[in-house]
Amino acid sequence: MLAASSVRAGRYAAMDLGTVTCRLLVTDVDERGIMHERLRAYDIVNLGEGVDSSKSLRRDAIERAATTLGSYRKRLDALEADDGIPVQVAAFATSAARDASNSAELIARIAQNGVSLRVIPGKEEASLSFAGASMDYSGEDLLVVDVGGGSTEVVAGKAGADPVRSRSFDVGCRRMTERFLREDPPSREELDAAKRWVINQMQPYFAQLREEGISWSRLVAVAGTATTVVSVQKHMEVYDSALVHGSVVTAEVLGGQLAQLASVPLAQRCGVVGLDPKRAPVIVAGLLILSQVLTLAEVASYTASETDILHGVVMAQARGEW
Repeated sequence: MLAASSVRAGRYAAMDLGTVTCRLLVTDVDERGIMHERLRAYDIVNLGEGVDSSKSLRRDAIERAATTLGSYRKRLDALEADDGIPVQVAAFATSAARDASNSAELIARIAQNGVSLRVIPGKEEASLSFAGASMDYSGEDLLVVDVGGGSTEVVAGKAGADPVRSRSFDVGCRRMTERFLREDPPSREELDAAKRWVINQMQPYFAQLREEGISWSRLVAVAGTATTVVSVQKHMEVYDSALVHGSVVTAEVLGGQLAQLASVPLAQRCGVVGLDPKRAPVIVAGLLILSQVLTLAEVASYTASETDILHGVVMAQARGEW
């Protein structure tokens, strides 16, 4: 819920072009600042394939992204035609596009399909993720974690206010997989090297938070890695966001899934109930990152959230900040 005095009621769409996934959220925001979801879409496009080493987006990845966002634009056009309500659209790209030397080519190609794309910096990504993830926890001191394909955002603050501290790390599940996890299944040496990488990158930030007296009563985790753990735990043959949102996952459950999925080859991972087969190639890395974040944060569990950067962007649009 938004502060009603600052809201422009209307229909808003947010398109998130990430390193692994591409997503769409359409919501109506009323004059009280309450969101009413109309449409969601989710596709694995693997935009960031090879970007960590080449610093360039592949042509086929650009085409996959353009096709997917173009299909989202057509769905919005159909919705406008059916309801007669204009949709205000915000489309953004994150880590892979930030890293790539040819992101201008991506933007131009997607514009041909009727979508204006903006590449947002890591700090803005972190702030928008915090705004969306903290919606249900007004007044609580939170640590919000967003494990993506190319980066992971770790944000501390009080729900309902601006973040106190935020950091976007170039540590993501696709980036880690391409750098470290080359065997199938990954070897113990590979997993240990990947774990050390996360600790070396993130430990100074957590030490800084503690030195500054910043604390949290809840760790909220958003995005596909965190929600997949719940889906697998509940053996969801059909994903149900209502059952995922707000679920508390213990470090023990998370560690158990990491051990299980890291011990089997990709072909077997693809058959795990609750795990999108297209996410299977990067899920071990995602779980490892999230597990290390819990360890560094010294918490025994996380709360999975289905409200995330998409909702943060909708809030920004409704307030005239986008």
